[in-house]
Amino acid sequence: MKLIKSNGLILTIHGTSLVKVMLGFLIFLVAVFSLSGLLTSVKPDYRPASSSVNHAADKIDGKTLFRMFGMENHQFLNVLPDEASLINLGNVLFRLSTNISLEDPRSLLGRELPGFSIFDGRILVAGEGTNYTNMPMESAPPPEVLKAEKEAALQNTDDIEKGNDSGDAPAPSATTGDKKVVYLYFTHNRESYLPYLKGVTDPDKAYHTKVNVTRVGDRLKSSLESNGIGTTVDKTDILNAGFNSAYQESRSVVASAMNRDKNLTYFIDIHRDGYRKDKTTIDINGQPYAKLAFVIGGENANYEKNLQLATELHHRLEGKYKGISRGIIEKRGAGTNGKFNQDLSENALLIEFGGVDNTFEELDRSADALADVFSEMYWQAEKVNAP
Repeated sequence: MKLIKSNGLILTIHGTSLVKVMLGFLIFLVAVFSLSGLLTSVKPDYRPASSSVNHAADKIDGKTLFRMFGMENHQFLNVLPDEASLINLGNVLFRLSTNISLEDPRSLLGRELPGFSIFDGRILVAGEGTNYTNMPMESAPPPEVLKAEKEAALQNTDDIEKGNDSGDAPAPSATTGDKKVVYLYFTHNRESYLPYLKGVTDPDKAYHTKVNVTRVGDRLKSSLESNGIGTTVDKTDILNAGFNSAYQESRSVVASAMNRDKNLTYFIDIHRDGYRKDKTTIDINGQPYAKLAFVIGGENANYEKNLQLATELHHRLEGKYKGISRGIIEKRGAGTNGKFNQDLSENALLIEFGGVDNTFEELDRSADALADVFSEMYWQAEKVNAP
């Protein structure tokens, strides 16, 4: 121990403590450089991939991240609500090291059960009754189902053609004229509905080349145009190339359309969910409607803009057709596309129209409801943007 006198102050320095601090710092530096050297010297196959780091970081929620930043800069803590809980370091380390969240049992089951990844996803905006047990679900059909020569016979089709006529609506007060601004397409164009497939009861086999989701697109087009919004429907048989390559095929279809017509502004990919009627149908004013679900690709560059558009439509639907929207679901990671062509435009949507048990009568009402709120949103935006 050494005593140092300076301007009346006496400082006491413990030599052994100083040596321990310097030795500890030296060991820390050696450990850091040793670890860095080890990571760069191992084979690339064994190095931590950026996707692994990203997946681990995804387990940290926003509040925890702000708490961590707040340790260095207290200004970050001001954006947190007063009731925000403190960081539980044990929980954070557990989630980062195991990728298991005690709040979501899918994180434990997903790696143990084959095919369980189709249930993976995140609820961004929950609709009425939506939870992690009934999120939108799609699974690949058996290969033989996509063979046109083996598809089911049709039934209950007498009134289908009438359903595509939205009635003698009055002329719209505003119109896009010759411009087509909405583009409707179908990545899984053969997705069909069981009430029209004779002898078919398995939801995985609800596919048909003629009676399918493209008819929903016809109705939505008719309803949008009755509100003055020019719309085009692309019925390219994308599933003819196979289910697994569907999004690659539809991507080229959408990109070609964008290049051909620069007026196209909104791009809607219409699908049908795999759930049964009790989860995909709601009664509104005594009439059954097919529920709608918005799906956002969590790995696309336009994520925020796509989410903003879906959120506005969801809230507008809830305001006029309470309960019709199942909400907004994010899909990303292994076992899913993660983009759904939404990186091609800031105004791209994927919408699930009903489920395997819905009828076109119910689907037509939902198409009219979506066209109603979409048209309101579109023309309000046009007024704001007008010179």
